[in-house]
Amino acid sequence: MKNTLRILALAAVLACSFCFQSCKGRRGALLPNISGKAGEIIVVIEKNDWEGTLGSSVRELLAGDCPYLASKEPLYTLVNVTPGGFADLFKVHRNIILFDIDAQVAKSGISYMQDKWAAPQCLINIAAHDREEAISLFRDGGPMILSTIEQAERDRVIRNSLRYEQKDIAPQVAEVFGGSPHIPIGYQLKKKTSDFVWIADEKQKSIQGILIYKYPAGKDAGAEFKMENIIARRNAVMRTNVPGMFDNTWMTTSTQVTPSLEYIRYRGRQFAQLRGYWEVQNDFMGGPFVSHSFYSPDGASIIVAEAFVYAPSHDKRQFLRQAESILYSWEWNNDAKGEN
Repeated sequence: MKNTLRILALAAVLACSFCFQSCKGRRGALLPNISGKAGEIIVVIEKNDWEGTLGSSVRELLAGDCPYLASKEPLYTLVNVTPGGFADLFKVHRNIILFDIDAQVAKSGISYMQDKWAAPQCLINIAAHDREEAISLFRDGGPMILSTIEQAERDRVIRNSLRYEQKDIAPQVAEVFGGSPHIPIGYQLKKKTSDFVWIADEKQKSIQGILIYKYPAGKDAGAEFKMENIIARRNAVMRTNVPGMFDNTWMTTSTQVTPSLEYIRYRGRQFAQLRGYWEVQNDFMGGPFVSHSFYSPDGASIIVAEAFVYAPSHDKRQFLRQAESILYSWEWNNDAKGEN
């Protein structure tokens, strides 16, 4: 059920191509900055509803296990605030789901708002005449609710990547692939060949990595973007380019955890998204990864942009969300983009 909702959520992102508009105008400039930690959502709801069926539905959708992590971590961290306690301190939070359950509400439904009390803020208001209607609205709107919050979190990472960009990396990536994601400060270019780039933010106890590679496209697109072919290509590239710490070790795709594959259209780009778990052959390192496989503008090559995380002593949810969001910032050079 949870995996199905996540797939539907991503489809909803593609269909609406942003419930939230990126333009802020003068009003956004006058608003205070958001508060709260990344991956955190305030749920404004009465305590008895939070502890009942409605609260269970919220937790099932938004606080289920984050996939492909070695230990259990919730998809989002939820904080319950009662309507009576929803003061100015909470109104500037980054993500808010506000339940308005009252027989006197003018019109029931779900509304999505951006930058109501702070910027960049995601506010989802669910108005219902009674508890049963609120439960129905939330369950029916679950995929859009989830995709909206995911998009808001992703956009914040992209915004920071643009604001604090390591500007010398993208041009070097674009030399090889005709385009590049926006890489934030802290990442360094570790390796560059004629068809492979490795970029990483390496700290004492964590690594966030971006791997980009390409290979000639075959004639059968259906076969090229099947899971087994994407994984076979990935394993071959990793064996050649991403060695482990010791002799005869290299990165590969874990066979102990079944990957998932989705086909996504996002801001005019189409790609196959593979999500899974990487490991080091003949060693004990591993972690989550997500990759985007797509055609070059001329159709001659398939390009793969991948984010991976290694953080054995830390929660990994936010590390992966940050690195994954960078992939979504991909932009083609004008001369490479052509007619696409």
